[in-house]
Amino acid sequence: MGNPVLRTSRRYLRNSPEKKTVRHICVKCRKEFPHTFLTFCDCGGMIEVEYDLKTARLYDSQNPYVRYFDLLPVEHLESLLEVKQAPTPTIHARRLGNFLGLRRLYLKDESVLPTRTTKDRMAVVVLSFLRELGIRQYAASSTGNTTTALAHYIHRAPGLRLFLFAAEDFVPRLNYEETDQVVAFGLRGATVVEAQAAGRELGKRGSDIISERGFFEPARRAGLKTAFFEAVEAIPQPVDWYVQAVSSAMGVYGIYQGARELQGMGRLSRLPHLLCVQEESCKPMVSAFEAASEVIRPQDIVKRPSGIAQAILGIDPSLAYPHVRRIVIESGGTMLAVSEQEIRDARRMVKEHEGINPCFTAAAAVAGLVRLARKGAIPVEQTVLVNLTGGDREQAAAPRSVHWLERTASGWRAEDRNDSIAREYWG
Repeated sequence: MGNPVLRTSRRYLRNSPEKKTVRHICVKCRKEFPHTFLTFCDCGGMIEVEYDLKTARLYDSQNPYVRYFDLLPVEHLESLLEVKQAPTPTIHARRLGNFLGLRRLYLKDESVLPTRTTKDRMAVVVLSFLRELGIRQYAASSTGNTTTALAHYIHRAPGLRLFLFAAEDFVPRLNYEETDQVVAFGLRGATVVEAQAAGRELGKRGSDIISERGFFEPARRAGLKTAFFEAVEAIPQPVDWYVQAVSSAMGVYGIYQGARELQGMGRLSRLPHLLCVQEESCKPMVSAFEAASEVIRPQDIVKRPSGIAQAILGIDPSLAYPHVRRIVIESGGTMLAVSEQEIRDARRMVKEHEGINPCFTAAAAVAGLVRLARKGAIPVEQTVLVNLTGGDREQAAAPRSVHWLERTASGWRAEDRNDSIAREYWG
């Protein structure tokens, strides 16, 4: 059936995408930029992509990147990576919902994607965006999901080379087929933040190497919002609450942006409340939010976090937090942290009631919902969408081609002096 507000009609549907113009606008001073890889304006404002919502349409395709082409930061259809992808399941979780007293509970199961994570969506749009701009080398870091997704799809973008960075503890989370298009660096004893900084340093060293900007990359946020678009089309009433486990909350920001776009097209009657969930062992956003702080404070940062929700550990969200705080407050939502035991209990609930086995990070989102539901904070008639952002991948040995870097007084350098690739870039 689908949301009646979004029900497809000839008014909103076209059979094939056309070229469109992508507008890059500073959210602070409204200066417009050319279609290129920019994240910040000279005034310090974040650069956002804006679309002509009066002419934007859906297209008659099961492939989300084609269907939602008018709301993605790519101008030409031929720039899109050629991937076969259908919508992931949006499940009416009746048994779990009855258990929690929520009749309209829906789960978006992203674990069915090739790398078992919602970051596949981000990777497809980012690589399409880079290819369209003619970028040939790109440096990125993550706790494992983003880099794995980028490496998985890189063969769809011939001529593009990836430099991936991982802190030592997260190298085992890299899981992709070996390819000459990927150069992976492991950093001994590094934090996630230090691995991210190393990727940006490489971008500064190589004039033709573009380093990722995480939360502030429009293509990343745009890719992630397609999960929300799919869910809204599948759910027969507007979504009242959107729930996700977060690190920088890039995905939550993206879906809220997408919700506003649908509303601007006259296709969504209201915006959802946002619930952002973190694990208690690493909760910089939640700590700042609960203190009513407009910024992340030094005491909120956990330099070497541990926890079972590995995908959301360790990123410093200081730059992203003010933007996320603003939309959470605007939406009438909240942020909260859950314990390891609550995460384990939530994972068991989802498996027992709905037959889905989410990863601990995805289960953290459910744990946050459980906490809120048991407080009676969500009326029984409201519609709740939880993004189960992924499932566990089979643990694999670290890629054989990881080039290890060691810390020195003057910075990172090749651990093995016979590693010619590590020495080429790091000395």
